[in-house]
Amino acid sequence: MTGRRRTRSTFLPTFTRPVRATALAAGALVGCASLIAGCGVVPGVTGGAGDDPIKIMTWAPMNTNATNKPGMPALAQAYARWINAQGGINGRKLSILVCNDQNDTVTAAKCAQRAADEGVVAVVGSYSQHGDAFLPTLESADIPYLGGYGITNAELESPLSFPVNGGQPSLLAGLGKELAGACGPVALVRPDSIAGDELHAMIDSGLKAGGHPTAADQLADEDATEYSAQSERALKHTTTDPAKKGCVVPALGDHTGTFMDSFRRARENYPAVRTATVLGSVDQTVINASGGQSGPYEGSYITSWYPVASDKRWDPMKQVIKKEAFGDNRIDPADAGVQTTWIAYTVLKAVLESLGDGEVTGTAIRKALDGGLKVNTGGLTPTLNWEYENGLAAIGLTRLVNTDVTLQVVREGRLVAAHPGFTDVRKTLANAEVG
Repeated sequence: MTGRRRTRSTFLPTFTRPVRATALAAGALVGCASLIAGCGVVPGVTGGAGDDPIKIMTWAPMNTNATNKPGMPALAQAYARWINAQGGINGRKLSILVCNDQNDTVTAAKCAQRAADEGVVAVVGSYSQHGDAFLPTLESADIPYLGGYGITNAELESPLSFPVNGGQPSLLAGLGKELAGACGPVALVRPDSIAGDELHAMIDSGLKAGGHPTAADQLADEDATEYSAQSERALKHTTTDPAKKGCVVPALGDHTGTFMDSFRRARENYPAVRTATVLGSVDQTVINASGGQSGPYEGSYITSWYPVASDKRWDPMKQVIKKEAFGDNRIDPADAGVQTTWIAYTVLKAVLESLGDGEVTGTAIRKALDGGLKVNTGGLTPTLNWEYENGLAAIGLTRLVNTDVTLQVVREGRLVAAHPGFTDVRKTLANAEVG
């Protein structure tokens, strides 16, 4: 590669807080009419005070040419129908406003401004790559951001953010820790960007914790149309030790599939090499689309925040989907975004129940979460608690409170648990050499 492009990747956040686009967010005054189709509420409910429904917003990119997460707002609406059919929470029904952030900084900021303008008390179970655009507006309005996908650094730093998972840092550290005992030489193929530099630090923290040499750092343009050269270099490195299978780790976000197309062809001369990656780059849908058992992901290790989709702990979510969203093909129970939304609304329910007959505002929800409320998610995560001391302030991630990950493997085309239970990577992350 000739000359490094210092661009900022959105696949994994950096660990140095960037200057936020406050001017952009402050100027983004807009109502639903100025946003694209997709804004709306659950039919039959409206927002307000007193005994009126409680307004919640869920946003995600939909119908774009990049990452789309329509299942997240769709599940939010199904959850509200389920709750409202039972009489609501403390007698109050939920009103779900939906916004399409279009994978766009300006539109993400507009969604946040709309939440403030319409009296939303929390943004729950949402996905956006533009935390620096929308969080200043939420912070100014004291609207908690509960259960974001963990795709940006700002989500793991903002005092108004309450993440339910460990974001990309935990996935990479957990993957390195697991690969340390399972792989020979490891090659990381990652974006040639500022954010990509931190990917190497995260996986190396896990490898070193397991007594393994650091990964070979293979740089790549994250918007390339093919990766044959990077595939060849990674494969050559991972076959230098004939005694143990090497592992190639593509961490190119939405372009991981493009890499795997090139890798599949180059791999024919290196059949012993394994692959591994993190949730968000690969899920069951991607595995199915790439050929399932005969595809390039067979045998791959993948770290996730949650148990595999077939785990019985997901049964309550699946029952709600069956009852309230049967036939809605936007909702895939195996999608990490859908799963994150379910957990986020589980937390919201616990918070609202804790408020009893008290006023429901963004401030009240924030104070309850910051005040030591402990939330049981039915074993899908550890008990969640966002008190300051539970975060990872040592590396700047003060809101990262859940550092548990699971290791999954693709067997016969299906993601299954590689071993039972969670792995806590808190100590691994605390020792990461970042910045």
